[in-house]
Amino acid sequence: MTSARKTYIIANWKMNFTPGEASLYLHRLQDRIDHIPRDMQIILAPSVISLQSLSLQINRRQFKLAAQNFNQNDYGAYTGEVSVTQLRGFVDYAICGHSERRYKFHETDKEIGEKVAAAIRNGLTPILCIGETAIERRNHETASSIYSQLAGGLHYVSEEDISKVIIAYEPVWAISSNKGARPANPGDIKEASDLIRKHISKIYGKDTAEEISILYGGSVNKDTAGGYLSIPGIDGLLIGNASLIADSFCAIVETAKGKINER
Repeated sequence: MTSARKTYIIANWKMNFTPGEASLYLHRLQDRIDHIPRDMQIILAPSVISLQSLSLQINRRQFKLAAQNFNQNDYGAYTGEVSVTQLRGFVDYAICGHSERRYKFHETDKEIGEKVAAAIRNGLTPILCIGETAIERRNHETASSIYSQLAGGLHYVSEEDISKVIIAYEPVWAISSNKGARPANPGDIKEASDLIRKHISKIYGKDTAEEISILYGGSVNKDTAGGYLSIPGIDGLLIGNASLIADSFCAIVETAKGKINER
């Protein structure tokens, strides 16, 4: 991590917690997490049905909220969908292209690019998730996968707006909820981070590549968080299962604070 970039700790609760459970869990976190450094941001991504109630409860100086997903159209005849326009006022961030959206719901790079653009258009910060599958890695296609997902996700992003985007590298083969998952080693993550910055540099310039925030997600827990945060070029963590347990998530936050104090 560099002193110019913030540290982001993002909790993706996925399809867990009822609105009541989410409220109680947020209350526990607000009681246990304090003294957040100015260059650190903690972001919570609950289910969409909990966003409105949590937006009234949350201490925005302590945490921010993110949408896990949304429709790329601002309005229209899309029964069952929620637009990012409807989420304005509730959230400050929006996750785009999470691997579960790509591989379970078959979202395309084009659709994800439209979602990134919609988030920016509506004043939210998009968190663009990219990462290769186990098959792509075995076939030595990591670089091409990263490049194609970045190109698609950033297709509609101008030079003026690229600074509003956060990139999250989450190799699908390392996500703990997937069968056969294995933790990524620091070398894998550093290589991917370098590839991302190299590609950003080609499109938007070297300075932009140095300034953009890159996070890591995949089997992150309280025991591995410190190692991941120590990798040069990694500015934070996207956390799944471990974010559902207060002790684990609070321990990760404390680890991140320690890394900031070491700068």
